[in-house]
Amino acid sequence: MEGISLWLAVLLMLFVQPLYAEASTGSEDTAGVLHFVDGKGQWQEPALVLGSDFDIRVSGLIADSRLVRTFRNTSDRWREGVFVFPLPEKASVYGLTMKVGERTIVGEVQPREEAKKTYEKARDSGRHAATVEQQRPNLFTTRVANIPPGATVSVELNYQQLVSYRGGVFELSVPTTLTPRYMPGEPLAATPQQWQGGWAVPTTEVPDADAISPFTVGVADVAADSHRASVRFTIDAGFPLARVSSPSHELATQQDGQVMTVEPQAGEIVMNRDFVLRWQPLAGQEPGAAVFHQQWEGEDYLLAMVMPGRAGKTRLPRELTFVIDTSGSMAGQSIRQAKEALQLGLETLAPGDRFNVIQFNSQPHALFMQPEMATANNLARARQYVSRLEADGGTEMAPALAMALQSHVKGRGEVSADASPDESTRVQQVVFMTDGAVGNESTLFSQIRRQLGDQRLFTVAIGSAPNRHFMREAARWGRGSYTAVQDPSDISGPLVRLFAAMEAPVLTDIEVRWPDQSASVQEDSFPRRPGDLYQGEPLLQVVRGIPPAGELSVSGRLPGGGKWQRSLDLQQADSGLGLNRYWAREKIDSLLDEARVEGQEPDKAKITGLAVEHSLMSPYTSFVAVDATPARDPESTLVKDDLPTLLPAGSQPGMTRYPQTATFAPLLVALGLLGLMFSAAIVLLQRRAYP
Repeated sequence: MEGISLWLAVLLMLFVQPLYAEASTGSEDTAGVLHFVDGKGQWQEPALVLGSDFDIRVSGLIADSRLVRTFRNTSDRWREGVFVFPLPEKASVYGLTMKVGERTIVGEVQPREEAKKTYEKARDSGRHAATVEQQRPNLFTTRVANIPPGATVSVELNYQQLVSYRGGVFELSVPTTLTPRYMPGEPLAATPQQWQGGWAVPTTEVPDADAISPFTVGVADVAADSHRASVRFTIDAGFPLARVSSPSHELATQQDGQVMTVEPQAGEIVMNRDFVLRWQPLAGQEPGAAVFHQQWEGEDYLLAMVMPGRAGKTRLPRELTFVIDTSGSMAGQSIRQAKEALQLGLETLAPGDRFNVIQFNSQPHALFMQPEMATANNLARARQYVSRLEADGGTEMAPALAMALQSHVKGRGEVSADASPDESTRVQQVVFMTDGAVGNESTLFSQIRRQLGDQRLFTVAIGSAPNRHFMREAARWGRGSYTAVQDPSDISGPLVRLFAAMEAPVLTDIEVRWPDQSASVQEDSFPRRPGDLYQGEPLLQVVRGIPPAGELSVSGRLPGGGKWQRSLDLQQADSGLGLNRYWAREKIDSLLDEARVEGQEPDKAKITGLAVEHSLMSPYTSFVAVDATPARDPESTLVKDDLPTLLPAGSQPGMTRYPQTATFAPLLVALGLLGLMFSAAIVLLQRRAYP
């Protein structure tokens, strides 16, 4: 027995060591600690029933949306509702209205801290109040105070966005839920408990982790009539439509002349996936150019779209690195989509191309030490490697980005004997496939800018509710383009267009010249430095201070080195609405970008002034609406409800408490068993010594 006990102890030590390593790694990669919902750590269905109504009206390139959130109190106590929700990544929120019974209270824009104090004062004094603040460009928080027992309070948001256009297809997305984000960094010692709440605590890399981590639950975990939405699109594109479709929902459509009305065929939808709508013009009606004009507060605003001609057949040799996210948030349908997308990408490689495959979760791993030639043998190895990938662990994106971007640098100058093309003309490209479920977006954007060099970064958004803001902005900072795939049946079309466009850009070295080239006009024209344009992508330019007269000139360099130029008559401008808000949003984004590039704090006063002037929400402004008449006796108890979001469709149920990285539990169990073994050995030795 003594010998057996000692052998078991040795074996147990061998078992404990990897558990300790796993637990240590898990503590380093912890993505925020889970906050219990109640004293027992169990999810409790909120007393508030959430309903949503989206009414989206499309005119030309601008979509204006009216979103009404209703909070119905099913309890016998006064409630405060808190709901974290997504909006389109380029949404400009410009209006807030609260309705309580027959009363309507119009909100106003205030500096963020001032709006917070206004709301809290109204809440504590028993008055009806609502506030909406921006956590990320595509993530917001609504708070509604003093909802009476059995009553309903509605909050109406007005926002606008630019319609996406690529490859002859217009697209608009309505996000209804979000994928839980990975929060890297060490937990901060001091964590706020009064104003913000979520499953994660603030960390050194994501200080507001608790504000962007609402609980994620299944459909069965909320009331049967909660987290449902009605959606209605009214499309006046300005030209006849050939087709309206959706990769996410079945549609019911009605047409009146050139105006199309679109709704989900099922009526109300469950808020567990983005609603994506696409429409195409009739053949021959595709816009080659368009210009819109608005005069607001005595200022002229112009929005121009120019579609370059098709590129020639020139195809440059490439060095292409595929990066695939295999973290826990990708489990389920998302990892299957990503693997299929990567397999499609491998098929586009041609002799003379180099490539590599990098997967990442808690740490990155590359198929090859450096990009290798796209031989039949290497491609077969890659396909087998991709087929075995599984989703698990955290979303440590920074090391994967560094490995992908630096691999190109290491590989340059190493010319293989079987590589016939001139290595100096090789195009350096990275394709990043992920759901973008990270909370440290700003840090990653800075990393892309520092390490990009001459490369191009293309992002592919995977899943039913990806972080589209991160994906689109990462591609913009990476001078590439962004593509989203919604479900397995939606993969081939968008990716075929993406990979075809990646073979060669349509235009580089783009220059835009307005009739007035004064310094003030150049300062108020966005984007200031347009990036490369790829097949099917238009150039969009917005400017303030230019009347609709004269010509806009756009020029660039074609893949073969030839010159391309086109002029657009501004006198042909159509009437546009909301151009001032679109311009102000672009101006604010440019100020934030400049600060990030220079490593300085943004000009808070200037951004706040712009947002207040154009009635926009921003990182430094919030909307707040307050009723003048108290409704609740301040002595009555007010209960706070943090409403959850729904688990994205196609995700595994196990991620409702995502991310659950490695913990010390296995280590503690093993140490306990080890202690029992040693105790047993000591007892046996004592019995032998003292019979």
